[in-house]
Amino acid sequence: MADIFIDAKPTDEIARPLVEQLTDEYQRRYGDFFEKGGAAVEMNRYPAERFAAPDGAFILLLRDGQPIAGGAFMRYDENTAEFKRMWTDGDHRRQGLAQRVLAELENRAALQGYSKVYLTTGFRQPEAAALYLKSGYTALFDLNADLETIQTLPFTKALPVFQGERNERLTA
Repeated sequence: MADIFIDAKPTDEIARPLVEQLTDEYQRRYGDFFEKGGAAVEMNRYPAERFAAPDGAFILLLRDGQPIAGGAFMRYDENTAEFKRMWTDGDHRRQGLAQRVLAELENRAALQGYSKVYLTTGFRQPEAAALYLKSGYTALFDLNADLETIQTLPFTKALPVFQGERNERLTA
């Protein structure tokens, strides 16, 4: 069976395994770095509606009906989508899935009329930072600095602008 992308909500049962893995990973990497409540507070910082059309999306990549990767975006400003919650299942790493999710999010954001992406990753996620740099993102911080002193690592990238109807916000 081929891998397929589906639209979902972070609260959907099918998303639960990936959301739980991401929460656990945040907790392992950052421990008490997050405010009181740990990684669970961070994962619930934004209501699920922020990741829905017409301003956002939450996607899952399924293989044989099971989620193996996913990600989301929400409105940052009128022209900018903010990517969040990109994750690959621990048993499916090193297959280029994060790159596929990133490309799908970029495509969907462009189709929804966004011309730019903004995203952040944490200082304890070097593989994410490497993925963004490899994918044409510009770091908005000094790459030679001590990343632990910066903590939140922001990136940006211009998206292709579609002409005509495709540039209008999609509706649910």
